[in-house]
Amino acid sequence: MLAALAWLASPLPSRAQVTVFLEEPYALDGELAGTGHTAVYLSSVCAESPTVLRRCRSGESGAVLSRYHHVGGYDWLATPLLPYLYAVERPQDIPLIADAKIESAMRDAYRRKYLEEVIPDAPGGQTPPGDWYELIGSAFDRTLYGFQLATTPEQDDAFIAAYNDRTNHQAYKLVTSNCADFVRNVVNFYYPKATTRSFLADLDVATPKHVSKSFVSYAHHHPDIPFAAFVIPQIPGSIKRSTPIHGVVDSVFKSKKYEIPLLVFHPFVGGGVALAYVVSGRFNPARDAMMFSADGALDQPLSNEQRRTYAKNLEDMLHGQPDIPQDPSGSALWREVQANAKFVPDSAGQPALRVTLNSEKSLPAHLNRDAVSVVDKSSFIGLTRDNILNSTAPSALTRELLVIRLRQELRKGTSPHTSESVFRADLALLEKILSAEQQAAISNAETAQRER
Repeated sequence: MLAALAWLASPLPSRAQVTVFLEEPYALDGELAGTGHTAVYLSSVCAESPTVLRRCRSGESGAVLSRYHHVGGYDWLATPLLPYLYAVERPQDIPLIADAKIESAMRDAYRRKYLEEVIPDAPGGQTPPGDWYELIGSAFDRTLYGFQLATTPEQDDAFIAAYNDRTNHQAYKLVTSNCADFVRNVVNFYYPKATTRSFLADLDVATPKHVSKSFVSYAHHHPDIPFAAFVIPQIPGSIKRSTPIHGVVDSVFKSKKYEIPLLVFHPFVGGGVALAYVVSGRFNPARDAMMFSADGALDQPLSNEQRRTYAKNLEDMLHGQPDIPQDPSGSALWREVQANAKFVPDSAGQPALRVTLNSEKSLPAHLNRDAVSVVDKSSFIGLTRDNILNSTAPSALTRELLVIRLRQELRKGTSPHTSESVFRADLALLEKILSAEQQAAISNAETAQRER
């Protein structure tokens, strides 16, 4: 037992493992079937290129492999872990929040740097259309769940040899050869028959949910193999939140627009759907899950009691602060700044927004003194923990960015959104900004007093 706990506490890249990523649906998929996506992460297998695998070298954190529809004509592509999740190469470059503009810019920057041969520019050097974006920055759009089992160097070497030797041509078919079929085959290469299809829950179609469920079941039946489950939360911001994952049958059972007509007009079919869901469709991916952090460590998520306590403490801290909106998407000023901002990395290459404040009228009255030096000038807002305190934009904007993030980390949901260590790190940034604002206010008051 102690050995298993030590294995879980160590950073992911330091040990060999195969991890099934179960990814929540969003956009059209979230509104319709809601089956989401699945990929497989191999911590000791790295991408020499998107289509060639090798053993990882010291300091590398493995690759995520998945099957996509119409991406470069390939059956599968491999992406390093951090770019796959966050479109960055270093943990310190992960943005604190994201919107559609930030997401698109960061994805395209990575594509242009590493994937031009597989995903070339559109005519005129423009960003190409297509599903390639799913290779990069998955956590911008959705929450992911990871389920991992340990592997051996011998298993990894055999997998690399086999998949490098195989023909890698597009094989995607929605029913018979989808992303879940690909992950099922990879996992079963390491652990034969570990993942299956479900006739009852999914009508014998491979789905992300059942592949994950069967993998977890296999782990529970083999307690001698170290196992862990974790959550990778969607990056806070204005991008619409992803939705819970369904299989084939429960997408009908949980949708009133499908289930009610079935029960009314075809009660036996509707009842059968409900029974199939109860018997084999239920699976909570967040159960007993830890929180993933960018350094690979797994932390305990905030408990409901901790979340409520921190939420109250945060609002108490913000009480009396000017221009703190209740709208989770931020104030009208913040939304206007975001709409007009341009994503431009700072001098150190870290994510940042370049904003232009046209006049003092753009800012609340109490900020006009703070704005004097940046009126009609371009300033930047740092988007990471490393550069947000170096922002040259008025502190009200960086303060609001952090408030948006903190509130979203504390919101209720079907899965946890943060750990205590991550939340406290974010809260410490806000406290520094509030302290700096307080010192500036005292200094301004003293200056005004001397001028009288």
